[in-house]
Amino acid sequence: MKRKIDLNSDMGEGFGVWEMGDDFALLDYVDSTNIACAWHAGDPERMKNLVAAAIKKNVLIGSHPSLPDLLGFGRREMAITPNDAYNYVLYQTGALQAFIQTQGGKLHHVKPHGALYNQAAKDLKLARAIAQAVKDLGNGVILYGLASSCVVQAAQELNVPIWQEVFADRRYTPEGYLAPRSQANALIEDEGEAVAQALRMANEGEVQALDGSIVKVQADTLCIHGDGASALDFAKKIRSLL
Repeated sequence: MKRKIDLNSDMGEGFGVWEMGDDFALLDYVDSTNIACAWHAGDPERMKNLVAAAIKKNVLIGSHPSLPDLLGFGRREMAITPNDAYNYVLYQTGALQAFIQTQGGKLHHVKPHGALYNQAAKDLKLARAIAQAVKDLGNGVILYGLASSCVVQAAQELNVPIWQEVFADRRYTPEGYLAPRSQANALIEDEGEAVAQALRMANEGEVQALDGSIVKVQADTLCIHGDGASALDFAKKIRSLL
């Protein structure tokens, strides 16, 4: 029996007059969207318009909350407490949820962004706080988190629905974490290599780490970064293959 994998994409990451990615075209090729909530990128008008488009195209809608780091695009680590993480997720998701509810849609999931995502993947206390926030949102909201990370453990402890996420365009450490963007070769820029990695994760449940070792992963959802120059072409190709 063939197993379906969700294709998700981070969207709404422009700001004001500054555009990033072809979000509305990309919606035709993904199953779920993670919409920036204006802390690392995005703005209210973008949030409203993307929600409307996603509802029209039957794309599942999720929030993409981050650390309060607009200048650093949410990619700089910060020393935060679990209480901070809880508040950040609820505050940003609540703003997006208002746009969803007023347009007759439903919040499907929460996927933390950038440094918040990566810090929670390694810190069980932060992961539990994020999972608790998602649980308190109610209505079966799903948490998207890095496969085999602390986020998965926290969600399972708190009985929060979890979809384990994998990345086609990122390299992995032997421990199963995403290689830091500051590290050489952290990003996979060759489309053929990214496609091959995506297929391996989806079909075989494994990925090759930077040191050549094999890391086991559960691929419930695959991220396509919407800010990439070739994101639309990649989405078309990976969708047809999967």
